Amino acid sequence: MTTLHSDVVVVGAGPAGLAAAAALAQSGSRVTLLERKPYVGGRAYSYQHPALQQVVDSQHVLLGCCTNLIELLHQAGASSLIRWYDTQTFLEPNGNSSAITTSNLPAPFHYASSFLQLSTLSFSDKLGMARGLMEFFRGYPADDRESVEQWLRRTRQTPRSIRHFWNPILMATLNDNAANSSTRYAGKVFHELFIKSSTGGRLGIPTVPLSDLYATIADLIPRSGGAVHLRSSVESIVQQPNGVWQLHTADAAYTADNIILALPFEQTQRLLPQIQPNPQSAKAAAHLSADLQAKMSHLIHSPFTSILLWYDRQITDLDHAWLLDTTIEWFFHKSRIRRYPAEQGSYVEVIVAGSRAQLAMTREEILSTATRELEMFFPEVKKAKLLRSGILKEARATFSVTPGLDPFRPTQATSLPGLYLAGDWTATDWPSTMEGAVRSGRLAAGAILNNPQKFMAPELPPSGLMSWL
Repeated sequence: MTTLHSDVVVVGAGPAGLAAAAALAQSGSRVTLLERKPYVGGRAYSYQHPALQQVVDSQHVLLGCCTNLIELLHQAGASSLIRWYDTQTFLEPNGNSSAITTSNLPAPFHYASSFLQLSTLSFSDKLGMARGLMEFFRGYPADDRESVEQWLRRTRQTPRSIRHFWNPILMATLNDNAANSSTRYAGKVFHELFIKSSTGGRLGIPTVPLSDLYATIADLIPRSGGAVHLRSSVESIVQQPNGVWQLHTADAAYTADNIILALPFEQTQRLLPQIQPNPQSAKAAAHLSADLQAKMSHLIHSPFTSILLWYDRQITDLDHAWLLDTTIEWFFHKSRIRRYPAEQGSYVEVIVAGSRAQLAMTREEILSTATRELEMFFPEVKKAKLLRSGILKEARATFSVTPGLDPFRPTQATSLPGLYLAGDWTATDWPSTMEGAVRSGRLAAGAILNNPQKFMAPELPPSGLMSWL
């Protein structure tokens, strides 16, 4: 068996691993990226559904403030694969519709005129919202121990504003409810999207399946001198006496001066006890493993359920919308976003975020609820024929940024020389998002070169009046 040597081996080709490998390869390091699946993207993936004979994925989006993901896509030549939207529509089951869109007013007033005209909220709702947003005017809390539920009570937000604004934004960005979410991260979302800059809240939606999107980044790695190996599940990790790491897959062996485990936290938990350090590092490795296992025990998953529907005709001319006061929360008209011919009908995805209840429900229960509720917003659904449908339950879609979690999110550099971590769950200052994952990968790559910020894109600068503060 031939052994291939690299400066760095990255394990896991999700956004974190791809970002780390791309950054290091572009900087001149010899990099090998190993992925056990036949496609890249990690949890942001797509695949050919055997029963539906369709390529399916769960909808992921990015925002204008996702500077590292945007830069990485630009480096890969994939910027054109994102469609950007400046208007977002809120629908009520009674047919009432409102939209928020940026105006020519400078930040932080770029959404002001839209908010004033929202028919889904009363004047008292909006007054309370303005009071709440003022708390995030200059930034977001440094302490993460207050829950959003506590914050909503403390700032006296109205029940309607919670249902029609705070909760929808929270579930879409943090994928969990107010009790399980830290105000620090919710505050970051509200500051970046609605206050800091007129472009931070722009909504970007991929126009191709997710694995196709991330394949463009995977292609960047060999173009920069690195290597990507799919279907390469790591079976063992051994540290040799000289400190070099050796990794084995079923059909190959690799050595590297450094390794980055760019995996979800539950996979990292399972892999850590299997790492065999050399005798000099054994004590440090045991302490590190115990410390990381203790920290990761504080992390919990939040699920995500996607309902995929194919109709024989166009059911609406909207590309996407927030759906209020129902189980389904977000609507994506994927056939329009991807610009399929109109005669192909409507390919739709509706989402239930933080969907713990749906994990125990049958496919038929989820589907019947979703289609019934979708008819409440789009009457054309009643006239259309449902050609096929699919349910994607992502039980481990994200981790929850629960109050008080920050001390338990590990840094990318570990106390074991040559071993680094990446993943949205590590210390990134971001919640569980594609941007957070990319940041973690870039931070890990920088840590290997003793400069954690080396590959980080600049934050989106304040604009308008905010640039004077």
